[in-house]
Amino acid sequence: MTELIFRNVDVSSEDPVAEWPIEAIQTALERGSLSHWRRLGAAIQAQPWGRVARNVEEVLAYSRPYGVAKTMERVIEQARRDTEAAERMAVAAEIQRLIEESGLTRHAFASHIGTSTSRLSTYATGKVTPSAALMLRMRRVSEGAARLGPERRVQGFGSLAGVLPGRVRIADGFDE
Repeated sequence: MTELIFRNVDVSSEDPVAEWPIEAIQTALERGSLSHWRRLGAAIQAQPWGRVARNVEEVLAYSRPYGVAKTMERVIEQARRDTEAAERMAVAAEIQRLIEESGLTRHAFASHIGTSTSRLSTYATGKVTPSAALMLRMRRVSEGAARLGPERRVQGFGSLAGVLPGRVRIADGFDE
C-alpha cells in the first residue's frame, strides 16, 4: 500500500478507517491510492449510513477528486440499495414466519390484520414494506392465533380480542 500521510490529525493511514476524522478522509480521497479507496468502500459497505459514509458525502460536497468522486458516490448508492433490499427481504421472511406460526390461512391472517390477501402477499414477498405498527399487529395476531391452538383455529374465530394482551373482550358483560 502506498504511504499516505495525514497532517494535523492524530491517526495514521494504517488505523481503521472508522477512526479517521473527516480531514483524513478528505486526504485519502484526494491523494490516496486504490488501496485507501477500497478501505473506504469496505467501511461504507459495512455501514452505508454510518459516519464514514456521511463524512465521504460531506467531503464530496465541496471536493470533487477526478474519478474518485463519482466512484465513491456510486459505492454509497449501491451499498444503500443492497442494504435496503436485504432489510426488505428480512422483513418479508419475518412476515412469512409469522403467517406460518399463526397456523392461519393467508386469507384469515390478512383479515385479522386488517388488510387484503393480495396486500399481504406484497408484504410477504418484500415488494412492499409494512409500517412498524402493522408489523406489531402481525406479531400480536400470530401470537394470539398460536395460543388458541390448532383445534380452535380449525373451528374459526371472529376476533382475537380475547387472546391479545391489553385488549378488551367486547362481549364481556352482555348476557342478553
